[in-house]
Amino acid sequence: QVQLVESGGGLVQAGGSLRLSCVASGLIRSIYAMGWYRQAPGKQRELVARIESDGSTAYGDSVKGRFTMTRDNAKNTAYLQMNSLKPEDTAVYSCNFQILSTGYIMDYWGQGTQVTVSS
Repeated sequence: QVQLVESGGGLVQAGGSLRLSCVASGLIRSIYAMGWYRQAPGKQRELVARIESDGSTAYGDSVKGRFTMTRDNAKNTAYLQMNSLKPEDTAVYSCNFQILSTGYIMDYWGQGTQVTVSS
């Protein structure tokens, strides 16, 4: 059984910063790509950031230059540093890892953490 747990969400004023973490636990042989997604009320889920196993990253257009995603393979953890936050960044943020556990690579999701940015 593999679990992903996010932390670090909360309420922040516009212009502020937050750092999200996502830790994977359980029977894990390898973790490949990691990603952060977000979904605001009434909107579709969108990719925020993604980091491959080689460390290469990709970001959604709306967060480029403000958000930075990193990973610590030894800790099975992904981070999302969010700076210069805007009210439109308000959403539930969820992490997604591609994990080889018992047989084949599967996508695993965290439960989500709320980020609210006040104006």
